[in-house]
Amino acid sequence: MDRTLAQRLMHSAALPAIYERLWRPALLGLAKGPLGPTMAQEMTLLRGMLALAPGARVLDVACGPGNVARALAAHVGDTGRVVGLDASPTMLAKASSESARYVYRDRLRFVRADAVELPFRPASFDAVSCFAALYLFDRPFDALAAMAGTLRPGGRLAIMTTRRAPLLGPLNEVFGQVSGVRMFGDAEVESAFGRLGLTGVTRRTTGLIQFVSGQRPVS
Repeated sequence: MDRTLAQRLMHSAALPAIYERLWRPALLGLAKGPLGPTMAQEMTLLRGMLALAPGARVLDVACGPGNVARALAAHVGDTGRVVGLDASPTMLAKASSESARYVYRDRLRFVRADAVELPFRPASFDAVSCFAALYLFDRPFDALAAMAGTLRPGGRLAIMTTRRAPLLGPLNEVFGQVSGVRMFGDAEVESAFGRLGLTGVTRRTTGLIQFVSGQRPVS
């Protein structure tokens, strides 16, 4: 399958160098709007959505240069582990080099794989995150199913992704076709969580961004 413009950028050699400090803050800052959370506030929100505890095993899907994985690794304690997964070798190379500078680097592992074909056994993780990536996937709902399948009973899944601009109507689809960035309807992701059997689903929106979380039932 041919890659979209957005997917080609994620696999490029240039974008990983500017993604964390320039690309992500600029584009997502615009999408979140003036009242949206800062990147630091995003990470605080994410930790709450995942209910992280010391010793947790966490999977960060489409980890890019590792910014979210590093933020999570700082809060899982010495016995916790965070696995960052991405399909882009250039992003993973940047993630590995950046993470080597941190004192909690031993808590981090990076794996190259597709989000739909996760190379983990069922019920392997206490928490799974996918921030700022679901809208790039060719099969986003299959990816959500794969993520949910890796959760242990009681484990939590947290997503940050796009939402449709209500005033743009059909232009949402035009934008998606040109850029490769899918704009999800207000109920699409939340409903997908429900179909996967996740409970306690919550959703928060800001501008063109939505945060959705849910939990795998304990029994």
